[in-house]
Amino acid sequence: MKILLLAPHPFYQARGTPIAVKTVLEFLSERGDSVDVLTYHEGSGVEIPNVRIFRIPKVPGCSNIRPGFSLKKLACDTVMIGSAFRMMRRTRYDLVHAVEEAAFIALAMKGLTGVPYVYDMDSSLAEQMVDVFPALDVLYPVMRRFEGVAIRRSAGVLTVCAALEAVARTHAPSAPVGRVEDTTLLERGDGNASRMLPPETIGAPVAMYVGNLEHYQGIDLLLEGFRRTVALVPEAHLVIVGGREDDIVRYRARAAELGIGPATHFLGPRPVSVLGDLLAEADVLVSPRLKGTNTPMKIYSYLDSGTAVLATRLRTHTQVLDERTAYLVDPEPVALGEGLATLLRDPALRQRLADEAKAYVQREFTAEAARRKLDDFYRRVESLAGTRA
Repeated sequence: MKILLLAPHPFYQARGTPIAVKTVLEFLSERGDSVDVLTYHEGSGVEIPNVRIFRIPKVPGCSNIRPGFSLKKLACDTVMIGSAFRMMRRTRYDLVHAVEEAAFIALAMKGLTGVPYVYDMDSSLAEQMVDVFPALDVLYPVMRRFEGVAIRRSAGVLTVCAALEAVARTHAPSAPVGRVEDTTLLERGDGNASRMLPPETIGAPVAMYVGNLEHYQGIDLLLEGFRRTVALVPEAHLVIVGGREDDIVRYRARAAELGIGPATHFLGPRPVSVLGDLLAEADVLVSPRLKGTNTPMKIYSYLDSGTAVLATRLRTHTQVLDERTAYLVDPEPVALGEGLATLLRDPALRQRLADEAKAYVQREFTAEAARRKLDDFYRRVESLAGTRA
């Protein structure tokens, strides 16, 4: 097939949605499909056979575009509309694969051209907008209905978690709905990598967080909880990997205010290629996320790392994790801090959780499993849409 993939974010970047899009592109390439990608002006290039990347014009004032809904993203999406229609006029596509809010662009193009589209639903747009702008809560039912229209008129909906699959099936019970969870990103090293943690952590129990430092990730909760951990395990250290420089400065100041500055270390971004060795240096991996429906991509690598995982007991985590594979705590500082202390003081519990988690991810969340699920989904979409691979 000739496919137009609309990716309304910087591509490529080593974070959640762009990584998932790269997985889809590699799958379509292996099938022999020809794919044109339309994405933002930001991002690094990637070489994938049968895939061409096109970028929207640079939008003034729109640089360093962050994850989630924002006015910068809205400006870029507006420019993307014109670029998408121009590409559709120039090329005869069999299908549009529309990621997140690009589904509404694909919906409009379908009305004019009849070209079917797949809605790649990495998150609920209605929930995202209310999270960013709480004043929009009164409009939530209206936004949910618009989301439902995009789902019902699609040729199929591709989701990343059980919660989003349920949303899609609520709006379109008979439509093809696929669920392709994210996968572990760990590369198998030789075990001889040099130590990457600060020298102060040598011989000490270490908790680690990896990911961006957006508010919804729960970094404030993590720091406040870790203060309680230090009161119970004075020798403990917290390592935070990732984040933009302005976020790091802000949270480093917050750690100092809480009196945990010397025990809290911000390493900044690290390449995905060293993730496996980095996670192996920790005693506990933490995901303190506060909200959201999709499971954080980091969870799958956490589970595969051989290191015990602590996470907040929210649907964003529990649709994948349970008490056998992770230590779950309520999303409040005392529970998180005491749970972390419990794990840091109990090597046998850590080992049991880590072993169960690794076996689980190797069964369900590998690249091979993702390709199998994508193949099943696309076969159903093609059958319904009357297209041929």
